[in-house]
This record gives sequence, C-alpha cells and structure tokens, in this order.
Amino acid sequence: MGAWTGLQMKIFLTIIGILFIILGTIWFFQGINVLPGSFMTGQIQWAVYGGIAVVAGIVLIVLANRRKGSAPPKTT
Repeated sequence: MGAWTGLQMKIFLTIIGILFIILGTIWFFQGINVLPGSFMTGQIQWAVYGGIAVVAGIVLIVLANRRKGSAPPKTT
C-alpha cells in the first residue's frame, strides 16, 4: 500500500474532524445533563471533554482544508 494522496488525506482528516465534532457535542450535552441515559450524564468533566473534542474537530477540519502553497500565478 502506497502513500496517501493529498486528496485522500484531506477527506480522511475531514471525516475524523466531523466525528470529533459529533462525539464532542454528545459528550457536552450529556455532561450538562441535557442528554440523559449514560454514566456521563450530569458529570461536568464530560462537558469539558466534549468542548475540547469539538474544538479539536474544528481545528482538524480547518487544517485539512486549508490551501497549501502560494496563490496561482495571474495570467493577463
């Protein structure tokens, strides 16, 4: 198996970022006792972990989708 192309890595990191955001949101709402039904419900530490996961997911998506290199040359 060879090295990943830039597009494959971009897609992979974006999917991981989305998963972090989804899980982080669930953890946050369980931690603040909005989403019941788990051992995490009402435990503020899970709200903190969820917030960190959401931020990490956003950062991952932004970094995966930023442009690399300089702007293309202008043609006149």
